[in-house]
Amino acid sequence: MKIRFDKIGTTPNNFEVSLKDATLSGTLQKSGYHRVTLNAVLGGKAELDCDRCGQSYDYPLEGELKLTLSDMMIEDKDDLDIIEFLDGDIDLTYILESEINALKGAYHYCQKCGSSDEDFEIEF
Repeated sequence: MKIRFDKIGTTPNNFEVSLKDATLSGTLQKSGYHRVTLNAVLGGKAELDCDRCGQSYDYPLEGELKLTLSDMMIEDKDDLDIIEFLDGDIDLTYILESEINALKGAYHYCQKCGSSDEDFEIEF
């Protein structure tokens, strides 16, 4: 779901976007001439692969997300949670996909492997 950057006002606008079993819902609000604040809640679930046994499992998505969105390049070393949309469209699906991919990039163990202390070795 894309929203034009210049359509966002100082009054919070509600949104909700879904991708498979994951949802991102919250508000967008203009916080400066070239800045929009996103306050959202991540919910649902994402399918992850266990880094130990390789089995797929559902991981619950829970958490708050606060980002600054901009329609121009910003060099701000104090705020690292900035996403730049230089084409003028805020792509909320892209933000949800990015959060899921960041989660997939970390190590995860399924419930069975997370509670196991034994050594693990698979021969191929």
